[in-house]
Amino acid sequence: MDERSYVRELARKVAALAASDEYEARRRRWRDVNALRKPDRPPVYCRPVGCWPEILPDADLQCQDPALRGVEAALRHHLIKDDIGDDSLIPPFWPVAAAVRQEGRHTWGVEIRRIRPDSPGGAWRYDPPIKEEADLDRLRAPEFVHNEAETARRLDAARELLGDILPVRVTGGLPLSPTMCTAAADLVGLDALMLNMAARPEMIHRLMAFLQRATLRSMDRLEAMCVLSENNHGEMYCSDSLKTSPPSEPVRVGDLWGAANSQEFDQVSPAMWEEFLLDYQRPILERFALVSYGCCENLTQKIEGVLGIPNLRIFVSSAWTDLAKVVEAVGDRCTIMWRQKASDVVFPDDLSGQRRHLREGLRIAKGCYVQIVLRELQTLRGHPRRLHEWARIAKEEAAAHC
Repeated sequence: MDERSYVRELARKVAALAASDEYEARRRRWRDVNALRKPDRPPVYCRPVGCWPEILPDADLQCQDPALRGVEAALRHHLIKDDIGDDSLIPPFWPVAAAVRQEGRHTWGVEIRRIRPDSPGGAWRYDPPIKEEADLDRLRAPEFVHNEAETARRLDAARELLGDILPVRVTGGLPLSPTMCTAAADLVGLDALMLNMAARPEMIHRLMAFLQRATLRSMDRLEAMCVLSENNHGEMYCSDSLKTSPPSEPVRVGDLWGAANSQEFDQVSPAMWEEFLLDYQRPILERFALVSYGCCENLTQKIEGVLGIPNLRIFVSSAWTDLAKVVEAVGDRCTIMWRQKASDVVFPDDLSGQRRHLREGLRIAKGCYVQIVLRELQTLRGHPRRLHEWARIAKEEAAAHC
């Protein structure tokens, strides 16, 4: 079978899954939990991230044509996740990214550098370009442009390859994250970011105000391009449509999910987190229809601040956040995305401890709207069926305690 025919056959399998009753039940499960309606059970999702080279090595891909190879990988990821058996979703269309590009080489006008590790798999260190407050004058807000001809070319190519199997749709998102603290750490370094909140607070306020203005400006720019698309089709954020304007009108930021976190502020006090980060994030987050907040950071002492976000719909309770305190404060006001610790899933010889953990957590969260999410996986540590096992156990416990 030639490469094109092979990819089209994969697409037929994926399209059949997307149209199946099983995947419609999954979409309904996600929509219900995110609309604060009682689902048949809490949805369960795992995101392999760094495990994909172990699950689907590049050497196992059959296509040599670069464009077909990328399509093959995306389609096979869907089929592998279907075999794993969690509540992963397949959109009922093939997405084609709008050709929006950043002008210039460096996002903020200065080069972001890393000190690379000496050994494979090691940790990099920051090498920030901003050392002194005067260096802030070197920063420039990024400009974004839409190459309409390139978008049309991508769309035509996708339609020619897959259009008779899956509807093809142009998709576009926002280029800058409302999180901002990741960019701040890249620019000044994580140590300097934390130290200078006390030593040189005006410098950090200047930095955060610059990042806020740039992010808001990019949102306006993307709206004007009319390339934004609804982002309520994937796992974690699958929901009823958030679009309030007529279908014929372009999607705006106010029709979208927003997501932010404070990971670089994990060790920062609640008061300084609000002063130097959350107060700058709020005007950005308020532009969205609904938002989620949190990632891997411990938000136990910052729960009330997060709940003060007026359009918050998903509170992300990491493995380091006290779930009981989140449940007590959140109740049924919003959905709790309960994150699992990846190392506790992939390192043990069996998952009996995970079953107990899931059972206890779901007991604590009884009566709440809960998602069970396993992310940040970097290895399966020689357990090729581990995600299959975890998904099965998580679904069993979710069904028993819904």
